[in-house]
Amino acid sequence: MPTGTALRDPRQQLLDAAVRVLIRDGVTGLTSRAVTAEAGVAKGVLHRHFADFDAFLAELVLDRIALVEAQAIALREAAGSGTVAGNLTGALMTLFEPVMVAIVVLVIARDELRTRLRAAGTARFPLVGEGTAMIAGYLTAERDRGRIAAGADVATLAPTLIGAAQLLFTERNSSPPEPAAVRNVVTTVLAGAMP
Repeated sequence: MPTGTALRDPRQQLLDAAVRVLIRDGVTGLTSRAVTAEAGVAKGVLHRHFADFDAFLAELVLDRIALVEAQAIALREAAGSGTVAGNLTGALMTLFEPVMVAIVVLVIARDELRTRLRAAGTARFPLVGEGTAMIAGYLTAERDRGRIAAGADVATLAPTLIGAAQLLFTERNSSPPEPAAVRNVVTTVLAGAMP
């Protein structure tokens, strides 16, 4: 006779638990035991669904990359509406929400994870690279509409915006910056690129 309760979606349950542990306990607290305890499942459940802990973490990062790719589509579709600074401020506030910032730290901290992610075809610096591509795609769409100067160097503006925003978000210990602070970064970086 079987024991225990069947899990609806154990993979998603484990991924959700990992996010909670990562936000609460940071990178050093993110262990397979902490994840399975948070999910309320036996440790073997993780290893039944993933080859090892780094494979699990790679799935966690790839799941977040998929969200960035969906955000990139929505941001490109917003080109021509609202304001460029407003659209970019909103995109950066979403991109650098606390889970994403914590996952970027996780990727930096784990060599094997970065190796697996590169083998999966991610950007050289996962999440940050996809975020940069998202911003570049949007700026290109706005340049094509004449809302960014024709000579604007999108290949320089996008990583500059991402880098400045990342510093702004990671300098804070407890809460994200106010949208006005992010908008100030956006308008300062884009000052020479507006028509």
